[in-house]
Amino acid sequence: MATERHRVVLARHGETEWSKAWKHTSYTDIPLTETGRERAKSLVDEMAAFDFALVLSSPLVRALETCKIAGLGDRAEIEPDLVEWNYGEYEGITTAKIRETVPGWTVFSHPSPGGETAEQVAERCDRVVARARSAGGDVALFAHGHVLRVLTARWLEMDPRMGKHFVLSTGTISVLGWERDTPALQLWNAAG
Repeated sequence: MATERHRVVLARHGETEWSKAWKHTSYTDIPLTETGRERAKSLVDEMAAFDFALVLSSPLVRALETCKIAGLGDRAEIEPDLVEWNYGEYEGITTAKIRETVPGWTVFSHPSPGGETAEQVAERCDRVVARARSAGGDVALFAHGHVLRVLTARWLEMDPRMGKHFVLSTGTISVLGWERDTPALQLWNAAG
């Protein structure tokens, strides 16, 4: 169907003090660093190349600020399903610190006490994917690293844990689209 041939542009927010320090950041609302704002500015030309039918953003300030600086803030709708994976008790802690007590821990392979499971994040992402596929044109999503990795896995009809294979840097864009009738990855982790 023609309505399914549009693209979904994923924009991970720019750098924050916690992302710079590799701390897991879900619900803690932290603004961009100056470097993060500069990276968001570098997305302006990339975003201008699209005619978006829908622009959605996580409600958290780091995603909203990136969206605004990238030139789409006036068109953005808040989408609560785009908030970052809830890390529960691991909020603000690095993977290295968690692995001191849980060897081999990753958010994709182990539980986060008091946080979300991969399946819970996938449920949210499935709703966003359905909304994007029915938008009738290109869609921009401004959000966070782990939720966008799960969303990509779900777009590609994969188990949410397969998101572990999609490394995503701050201040980058990625493009999801189609290869004939098959959901496909068209661009990944590109800096503006």
